[in-house]
Amino acid sequence: MLDTKKAIQNEERAVLVGLIQKDQTETQVQEYLDELSFLAETAGAVSVKRFTQKMQHPDSRTFVGKGKLQEIKEYIQDKDIRVVIFDDELSGAQINNIEKELDAKTIDRSDLILDIFARRAKTAQAKAQVELAQYQYILPRLRGMWKHLERLGGGIGTRGPGESEIETDRRIVRDKISLLRKRLKEIDKQAFTQRKDRGEFIRVALVGYTNVGKSTLMTLLSKSDVFAENKLFATLDTTTRKVVFDTTPFLLSDTVGFIRKLPHHLVESFKSTLDEVREADILLHVVDISHPNYEEQLGVVNKTLEELGALEKPTLTVFNKMDLYEEKTFDEWLEDSTKQEILEDLRERWMGETHGNAIFVSAVEKRNLDQLRAGIMDKVRQMYKVRYPYKTEFLY
Repeated sequence: MLDTKKAIQNEERAVLVGLIQKDQTETQVQEYLDELSFLAETAGAVSVKRFTQKMQHPDSRTFVGKGKLQEIKEYIQDKDIRVVIFDDELSGAQINNIEKELDAKTIDRSDLILDIFARRAKTAQAKAQVELAQYQYILPRLRGMWKHLERLGGGIGTRGPGESEIETDRRIVRDKISLLRKRLKEIDKQAFTQRKDRGEFIRVALVGYTNVGKSTLMTLLSKSDVFAENKLFATLDTTTRKVVFDTTPFLLSDTVGFIRKLPHHLVESFKSTLDEVREADILLHVVDISHPNYEEQLGVVNKTLEELGALEKPTLTVFNKMDLYEEKTFDEWLEDSTKQEILEDLRERWMGETHGNAIFVSAVEKRNLDQLRAGIMDKVRQMYKVRYPYKTEFLY
């Protein structure tokens, strides 16, 4: 594993930077920066200010324009802020140029997500997957990131190897990547054997955007303790439990959450973990309906599922956090009949779009869980009938 520093004792103060490009609105970019702020918080930093700029294309040298960079410099010097986080991926040269101008640690969204994964990785597989993604991120940036990689001290964005000689380090990094891929192949073989040993049980996988409540639902459905936390990427390793509903058994798995702009290296290195999604018979797509961008999040997950070849699997869309949705949508003066009308319109819309495969729940309030269990049981039994038509013990 890369040289991981001790956890930050005190929160780092950071500023966030986003670019409003021609196909984006300011509202969209502010919403993306909301997510970046949550990512920073998960990594142990607190964002104190945001900077945005409208540009057709990013500046090839410094991503933002000279005037905006000067504005950022004046602010961070005045407030003694040492971390600047960009919402988009930067090249090694851009990072180096920005750090020279600002005299502050500069990281991008991918670097931040990799840092969070490095903190969250617990098993040998997860640690190897994260380390592979880190080296793949670093390799094309070695020349530009020479100074960037020699930063001293702890904090977010510093969980990477140092660099002395560029060509030597390129060879070392390539060797490391090759070694990690071999190690992951061995781990993958073991994981495949474990999955094969699960026998004839139907497999159900929880999927969804990060922090939508998958782990909480996993705990409620499987009646076992599964780690859940109100932070992004609380779960990295797949957790699988055997569940029995009315004598019908199946395997339920919780998987890593997806996110907008998830680094390609991370998706590639986590392929073995995502095999749980590929090999599932049924998907439970959990959506945080209280989130203002829940439709975009749903789209991000569906796009990732399509890339994994899993979009066409039988799917039950579980709209979670209905308690928060109602809290945000309804005011105290709204009549009950109007509330019911709004909820019915919502239900009809998504029942139509999912062809009747939508359920609205609140994991926290344990609302509609019986309906969710019935929906899962119906799909599981249908799958057993198709796969094992003569094995009636699975069906009743």
